[in-house]
Amino acid sequence: MDFLSGSYFEVELYGNDVELAGRFISVSGLAMEVEYEVYSEGGSNYPRYFFKESKPQVLVLEQGVITEGDGLSELMARCVQGQSVALSGRITLRDTFGTARRSWAITGAHLQKYLGPELNSNQPALAVSRLELLYNGCF
Repeated sequence: MDFLSGSYFEVELYGNDVELAGRFISVSGLAMEVEYEVYSEGGSNYPRYFFKESKPQVLVLEQGVITEGDGLSELMARCVQGQSVALSGRITLRDTFGTARRSWAITGAHLQKYLGPELNSNQPALAVSRLELLYNGCF
């Protein structure tokens, strides 16, 4: 297994004329969880599993810089107006040279929480500190 030093995550999420694209140092919550219903027939030693539902996950993007447009402002403005925008796209892990090493597809992600950067004139701050999206899992 190779450990990637100096790597970053490139995030490209789109939906309903909103584009959220940028580079993020930390991405967490890349997961998928489903619930099954178990059904056992009498006399059978092998139960059958039926898909019941997928459980929502929280995708967390930290320490990012929005590089293309200002989609985050548009996304937040729509949330304030009561509109929930479903975002879909891809998260790609890139190494120091920019080569794609792994990617995850995201569908139906909705903004859940945004925490802006701490503003301190003695140290530089990034444009985005923490962004949380609720979604149904990655593949």
